[in-house]
Amino acid sequence: MSEAFDLFVPQPVLRQVENTHRQPGADNQRGRIEISHLSKHFASHKALDDVSLTIEPGTVTVILGPSGSGKSTLLRTINHLERVDSGHIRIDGDYVGYQRKGNKLYELKEHAILKQRTHVGYVFQNFNLFPHLSVLDNIIEAPIVHRLLTRKQAIERAYELLDTVGLRAKANAYPRHLSGGQQQRIAIARALALNPKVMLFDEPTSALDPELVGEVLDVIKKLASSGVTLVVVTHEIGFARQVADQIVFMVDGKIVESGTASQVLDAPRHSRTRSFLEKVL
Repeated sequence: MSEAFDLFVPQPVLRQVENTHRQPGADNQRGRIEISHLSKHFASHKALDDVSLTIEPGTVTVILGPSGSGKSTLLRTINHLERVDSGHIRIDGDYVGYQRKGNKLYELKEHAILKQRTHVGYVFQNFNLFPHLSVLDNIIEAPIVHRLLTRKQAIERAYELLDTVGLRAKANAYPRHLSGGQQQRIAIARALALNPKVMLFDEPTSALDPELVGEVLDVIKKLASSGVTLVVVTHEIGFARQVADQIVFMVDGKIVESGTASQVLDAPRHSRTRSFLEKVL
């Protein structure tokens, strides 16, 4: 029989949630995400409503849904940029943002949370590059700060990543000298510099002019076969059809449908999925 435990944050005690155990052989997996009964409120608005989802290592999961459906909130909980009100997330069996002591979960200290985040790359809508640093310095900063690589190693790794995103020639440029598509490709390279288990993309093309969208999606497609677990919030249905192992459709903070691309896009079961796809296809 599985035991239950309480989730503690610097707030009152939250509801009990079911304990789950590390799966046999999980130590050999890298980037398995287990999301269990997540709920999250912003004042009276319920952004996430009892969301559960399993994402297998090395796969691509695309999250679709109308604006305000909870897609970005769910993504932000995966690396604890948003605290949850109840439920929990584990990556390779480790609780995200929390430590278990007995039958209770306590929120980690900030330095421990930051250490956890080195395993989860995050690419934002608006690039978030440091404007005062060159492209090369943007990429090497985190591995050096977290003492994962020496400066020499970090520079070597940065040039490898610049080759991956096709921008080696821009190593000494500053973000203001780059197009939006180039900035987003550098943001992807920066996120990869820590060799993460998981990469999260929050509508990575939404801030781009239409003619620049393809160059960013092409880089993400390359990553799809790299072994890194990818979770992508996007409205790019063609991209989802090409690369997604799993598509998740959200409405009002809930997952109403999930499955393969052909299942969700070609034969949606839920009326809200069908209505959404009729508008965007």
